[in-house]
Amino acid sequence: NIAIAGCSNDPVDANLKFASGNHFDFPLLSDTKMAVAVAYGAADSRTAKKTRRIAVLINEDGRVARIYDPAGTADFPAKVLADVKKDEL
Repeated sequence: NIAIAGCSNDPVDANLKFASGNHFDFPLLSDTKMAVAVAYGAADSRTAKKTRRIAVLINEDGRVARIYDPAGTADFPAKVLADVKKDEL
């Protein structure tokens, strides 16, 4: 069972436009207060000017199974798929 969601510190309207323009078939959440970014290590503080592009693989029990930092590299999709296929998540 896999669900995909994105999260950005941009406002809702900007995320809706970006997601629509890129034909996302998953939700793109808006984290303008940076709570999610800080909790998952994408930002050092809620006042950070930038966030790092990371991905978090959360298992069916709700536990963090893997953190990919940075995410979005050329081999990123293959790494995630390989990890998802493993039984140890």
